[in-house]
Formats: sequence, C-alpha cells, structure tokens
Amino acid sequence: MKIGQPLHRRNVLQFGSLVLLLGVQHIARGADILAVRLWPSKDYTRVTIESDREIKARQFLLADPPRVAIDIEGLQLLPALRELIAKVRPEDPNISGIRVGQNSPNVVRLVIDLKQKVQPQVFTLAPIAPYQHRLVFDLYPQKILDPLESLIADRLKDTQAAEAQVALADPLGDLIAGQGHRPEPTKNSPIPSVSKDKTDRLVIVALDPGHGGEDPGAVGPGGTLEKDVVLQIALQLQDRINKQPNMRAYLTRDADFFVPLNVRVQKARRVQADLFISIHADAFFTARPQGASVFVLSDRGASSSSARWLANKENSADMVGGINIKAKDAHVLKAMLDMSTTAQINDSLKLGGAMLGEMGNVGKLHKPRVEQASFAVLKAPDIPSVLVETAFISNPDEEARLRNPAYQAQLSDALMRGILRYFAKNPPLARNRAL
Repeated sequence: MKIGQPLHRRNVLQFGSLVLLLGVQHIARGADILAVRLWPSKDYTRVTIESDREIKARQFLLADPPRVAIDIEGLQLLPALRELIAKVRPEDPNISGIRVGQNSPNVVRLVIDLKQKVQPQVFTLAPIAPYQHRLVFDLYPQKILDPLESLIADRLKDTQAAEAQVALADPLGDLIAGQGHRPEPTKNSPIPSVSKDKTDRLVIVALDPGHGGEDPGAVGPGGTLEKDVVLQIALQLQDRINKQPNMRAYLTRDADFFVPLNVRVQKARRVQADLFISIHADAFFTARPQGASVFVLSDRGASSSSARWLANKENSADMVGGINIKAKDAHVLKAMLDMSTTAQINDSLKLGGAMLGEMGNVGKLHKPRVEQASFAVLKAPDIPSVLVETAFISNPDEEARLRNPAYQAQLSDALMRGILRYFAKNPPLARNRAL
C-alpha cells in the first residue's frame, strides 16, 4: 500500500481487532525506544519517538472520523507506548487521542485521532546531541488562520474597549488626547512614544523567542533552559508593546514548540512586521563570561571571532530542533540568504544601538557595541532585525537573574524603550517596504 493511500474497510476492521489499550512498557525487538515526546501548538503538533537505531514509518490518512494511521517498521509491541498516550493534552488543537497496536509481527501501527483535518509529515532525523535517532510526526492543520488579520482584529477590539472607557471617564479631554496606557518611564530614561501623527497604520513588532520544543537551547548550571526564559521575556515584552498606541506584537512562537529558522523569518514577513527581534540567552564553555549583547546581520563577515562562533551555534538550531529537509518549504531559506540589503542592515544597526544602550542601564554589557555576523534568522530583506543575547545563562549569577521575574520585567522595559527610541528617529512610514 502506498503512502497516503486510504485504508480499505477490510484493513481498518482488521486493525480494529488488533488495537491494544496500552500497558506499562513498550518492548521493541531490533530497536529500543529511548523517549517519546509530544509538542502541541496552534501552528502544528509534533510527536517524536527517539530510538537507539533508525526506524522507518509509512502514513495513511483516514477521513471519517479524521485520523492518521502510521505503520512503524522494525518494532514489536508487547504492551505499549503508555507514556505517549498519557502525554496527549486536552488543549491540544490537533490531537484528541493516540492508540497503538501490533499490525503485523514486525510492524507497530500508531493511530492518532484528530480534532481537525491535518496535513501530516513523517520523517526521520539522524543523531545529534543531545538526541539519538528520531522518528517525527508533524501534524499541520489544513485550515490556517491569517495572523495579520488576527492581529488587526485584536487591536481593533482593544481600541474600541479603550475608547469606551475613556468616554466614560472624560468624554472630551482624554478622547482628544488619544493617549493609551504606556509603561512607566524610569527617572533617567524617559520613554518616547509612536504617536498617530507619525503613522496611519498598525505598527507590528515581531518577537522571536529562540529555540523551543525539541531544541532546548543553552542549559544553565542550575538546569535553566534557554527556551523557557526567553519565552517569558518575550511574553512580558509583548504585553508592553500591546499597551502602546497603534502598536502590536506578534510572537513567532507563544508556547514550547520548535519553529525552523526560515519559518521564523517567513512569519515576520507574513504579518508585514516593522521590526524583528530574536531573543536569546548566551552561553559559553566556562562560567566567567557575562553581560548582554546585540547582533545584526553582516554581509562582510563576522565582526569578531566570538560573533562568528555564536552565529554558527545559533544557525545549527534547525538540526537540533529537527526539520523535514524533504519538505518543499525547507528550501526557502536558501533563497532568502542572498536577498538581504544594505538598507536593512543599516536600519538594524540603528535599532540594535538603541536597544543596547537601554540594556546597559539595567545590567552589564558583554561588549559596548552592536556586533555583526551571518545569523540565518536575521535575513529578512525588508525588516530591520536584531538578535538580543539577554545575558549568559552559563554564568550562575546571570542564570539566577534570568529566572527572576523582576529582572525579566526590567529587561523588557529596557527593550521597549529601545524600540520606541528607534521609532522616534525612524518613523515606520519613512521606510520603503518590499512586501
């Protein structure tokens, strides 16, 4: 039977008699299962089976009710993958349940019950630290919401609610002023604003929390995961941006799931973002290095050996997180690499300088200037883009800071001030856009 071919009624009935309710342990002959993981999100849901040797699979779509059947070769199932079944969450937008059974002496069949129609991808990943062989099932919903329309709709709701409150409080004065809530300025660093007389459209800032899902990023000496702290910082910064008049934040990921580097860029371009800010936490082999850094793209090589090393490390995220290299959109990244412009780099340097200056007010800087290197995630040709290394998670003192919500708030305030200072000198409509 070919991949993607519907199962005949006879096969389905035969499989139904073989489905097992899972027990305590999965015993495989030929390959040992090391771990099973499930990563739900509104973008897609990923199921990962990690083993000590390569295993192969075939997929079949079943329409009514919607489900995916996957035959995994080289396995024997005695009771089963109970752990995987227990990982299914009620809030998963794609999966309602998982069943497993021994379809033939050397083939285990996994059935994923779906909440909606999906486009599945099944592929294998070669070993890379910290993983051995991985068999991956990615379930992409067929119905995709337009993120730009969602941003505009959310902002309109907020604006209408704010106007209603203003009208009740002061029907004339506040309405004329047209001011929304803003973060409180610090004593030494007042926060400018992007007023409506500088732009007649919604200003969108794309926030990109690094890593996620299968890719934990750097791990601190106390066990803190980079992917977790940068998401928390991004969510705090999102809140500050959304409270600005005529501004909205868009997150490339808002939960713990992996997003390939080229998809992060595509997402920002899809919502016509005015800025792209990738948020990370630095790490080194020793605990001594400390301080925040800001990086932008370079078209002339890295500005330092450390910047080159960091870019190579961050660019390897796709290998750890796991991308399907046979998928048609996996080749888009190569086409993006040669599209970056001098104007984009110059604007990125201005944004990076504004943000670095503000970050220096709340913590130490690793280097006093914006650095440059060939970061794949910064290669949107039409969006000023920066990569912020918030601190060294490999430094115990800075790891503790990154975990502290109060420090996360201070850092988010600094990043917000940097964004607004950039816009104060570079109004959104002053740039030419290639959409």
